[in-house]
Amino acid sequence: MFKARSESIRILSASSGTPLQGQGFLSELRTYFGRFRLFTRRDWFVYLAWVGLIAGLCVSSSLFLVVGRAAGARFPTEAYWIPIGTAIFALAIAVDTIGHRTVYKEILRGGEGLVHHIIIVCGIGSSVLLCAAYPAPSVLATPALVLTILSFTYSFVDEAMHWRRYLTARSDVVEMWSHVFILIGHGLMMLGWWLWYYGGYQGVAETLAALTRIAT
Repeated sequence: MFKARSESIRILSASSGTPLQGQGFLSELRTYFGRFRLFTRRDWFVYLAWVGLIAGLCVSSSLFLVVGRAAGARFPTEAYWIPIGTAIFALAIAVDTIGHRTVYKEILRGGEGLVHHIIIVCGIGSSVLLCAAYPAPSVLATPALVLTILSFTYSFVDEAMHWRRYLTARSDVVEMWSHVFILIGHGLMMLGWWLWYYGGYQGVAETLAALTRIAT
């Protein structure tokens, strides 16, 4: 078993140009971020589009709260979890996607890649429907909740796949830690968002009125 694990490490190391496990966390960080050099033009496009999408949600939700506060709106604490969670989420996927676009690209062409696509579709769909669910309560809350649950369900399926790869030396500790923060960020964002919704979206009406005045 030890020989099989060593051989797996050797194969993965050859594909990435440097060893992945057993060299110390700082060395693994340098190895991991060094894979930016392997990016093609398409890799950069996908990377910037995906990370930019989540970063854009962080910026837009932050600006929404800033405009609302300036207009005198009072937001519940959970509303602030959205930009905080999204910021953590964006930073985590900025790390995770490096491996996805390089050394793990071929591995992800199988079922794991499909799981990622399902998570993204359900996650984006739940966020869009939660925005459309204003004013609360709304009939859109039920499909939004279903998509939210599905996004986390498939996230756990994805984690099982990642741990299976890690235990067979086909993944590295940097990627595994990035997934921890992906779950933290996504969890904070969505839990905060749902609590804000169930609280009646306090502060949203005043903020929308302020945005309308700015636009006109």
